[in-house]
Amino acid sequence: MAKRDYYEVLGVSRTSTETEMKIAFRKAAMQCHPDRHPGDKDAEVRFKELNEAYQCLCDPQKRSAYDRFGHAAFEQGGGMGGFGGGEGFGASMSDIFEDLFGDVMGRRNRSGGRERGSDLRYNMEITLEEAFSGKAAALKIPTSVTCEPCTGTGAKSGSKPKTCKTCGGQGRVRAQQGFFAIERTCPSCQGRGEIIDNPCPNCSGTGRKTIERALSVNIPPGVEDGTRIRLSGEGEAGLRGGPSGDLYIFLSVKPHPLFQRDGADLYCRVPISMVKAALGGEISVHALDGSEVKLKVPEGAQSGKQLKAKGKGMPVLRGRDYGDLHVQLSVETPQKLTKRQKELLAEFEHESSHDTHPEAMSFFARMKELFGK
Repeated sequence: MAKRDYYEVLGVSRTSTETEMKIAFRKAAMQCHPDRHPGDKDAEVRFKELNEAYQCLCDPQKRSAYDRFGHAAFEQGGGMGGFGGGEGFGASMSDIFEDLFGDVMGRRNRSGGRERGSDLRYNMEITLEEAFSGKAAALKIPTSVTCEPCTGTGAKSGSKPKTCKTCGGQGRVRAQQGFFAIERTCPSCQGRGEIIDNPCPNCSGTGRKTIERALSVNIPPGVEDGTRIRLSGEGEAGLRGGPSGDLYIFLSVKPHPLFQRDGADLYCRVPISMVKAALGGEISVHALDGSEVKLKVPEGAQSGKQLKAKGKGMPVLRGRDYGDLHVQLSVETPQKLTKRQKELLAEFEHESSHDTHPEAMSFFARMKELFGK
């Protein structure tokens, strides 16, 4: 009987990616797995067919040859490998089983049960001034450290962990089921490969204990909200002498009462008098570093006008440059006027012309044009 098209066997298109084919193969293989259908020859044939198709199409070179010549590319010693090749059906099935179920078996390291410690997260809030200048911060963090009496082994002083007799120190045991050799975690040592007969009383056999540690961390100038600082090896100690995890410090910057930040640039809003806006002049503001900055207000300045102080913003993280300080003007309407001040303003309004208030004049002219009187 002629072989079915490999793409048809897997239920995928010829443009499918390797990942898509792998997903389709896993789904189909699970449905017709021989262990699920004991004694069913059709299921076994179907599983072999799936395996053969997948072994071909998951290999880029074999897939290219198959796309060009079909099954003829592997006839008469063409190199399919598969069931008649050098490794044979048993080896092929073992590879596929590992591919299908290896991640489910919970692969543990086999270095005597030593496991890497967990990473830790510490949230720190700083001011905008501290983000500008940087700081050295002292932290106190509850964490797990290596137990000193047992030096992290988990065994009582004077004794040592023993190699697990069930798995021979591998942490895994193997069982044969039909075509497959199934590996699972050793039930005696829970995958550690070692047995502790006399656990350390100081750490109850874990090889670590919890204390509060004092650490110092340098926060560089220019850090932004959400910046993450990693301290390698400052996380929890590993189990039974395993390597320590890392400590991650997440920074958040408090809102500032005067300045808003956008990257390396700073923004602030400065109110000025109506007279200053009309006649122009000079204003003085303080930058975040405390220095005084003088800025020129142009004659006839309007609310929203921005002035820029170059290089007076935030430092660029791990750089030498600085951002800019942007000052937005806000023209303030005077309040609590005297009678004389009101008379002067009324006189000024009466003598105003189109040139005095061009924006207002233009606006009302357009309104009149659109809506009439």
